[in-house]
Order: sequence, then C-alpha cells, then structure tokens
Amino acid sequence: MPRFTSGELKVMSLLWAHGELKPAELQELFPEPIKNPAIRSYLTVLLEKGHVSRRREGKAYYYKAITRSRSAFRTMLDELAEACCGGSVRTLVMNVIKSEKLTEEDLIALKRLADEEGSKASGR
Repeated sequence: MPRFTSGELKVMSLLWAHGELKPAELQELFPEPIKNPAIRSYLTVLLEKGHVSRRREGKAYYYKAITRSRSAFRTMLDELAEACCGGSVRTLVMNVIKSEKLTEEDLIALKRLADEEGSKASGR
C-alpha cells in the first residue's frame, strides 16, 4: 500500500469519517484553509494510488475511500516500527508507553486490554 502524505491522510480521514464527498465538501471540512485546486490534486493522487474511487453525478464528482482506515493504520504502524524500532511493534508500543505521562487509570486499562487479547490468543 503506498504511503500517505500528510495532506492525503487529512483527505482520507475526512472520507473515512463522512463517507462519499464532493471536492467542495472536502474543502469546507478540511482542518485548515485550503484552495480547491489543492483538494483536487490530493484526490487525483489518491485516485491514482487506488485509495479512493470516483463517480460522476451530473457535473459533480463524488469521491469515496476504498482503502479502509484500519488497513492504512496497520501499514503506517508497521512503517513507524520499522523506521524507529527495528520492525518491532512491541518495542514501539513500549516506547510510547514510557514516553507518555499515563495515569494509573490508563495503565489499568492497558493491562485489561492486554489480558483480554492474551485470553483471545490462547483460546480461553
């Protein structure tokens, strides 16, 4: 899966959150001011990369995310782990936990999640 630039990821996030949108709608929802040609440029690239589909209704084009957010997240997580932690997602997560100021409640929630995942993995 080709990686996203920051702008492409913002467009994808909007499509994941709102579904099918026209470029003008994306422009309105974009987190910072952006001109319509820039939105259209992002959409063209995302279309070429196979991350979005486009359909025409009258004179308007509607764009929809094809790549699922979970799939994109996993790819980006793997890339970050590879770049920073020798490919180890475990090491990446441990570094995030160490670098964040987690509350006792956060740590309990993480422990609970780890226990649940451990139970699933062992088939209990």
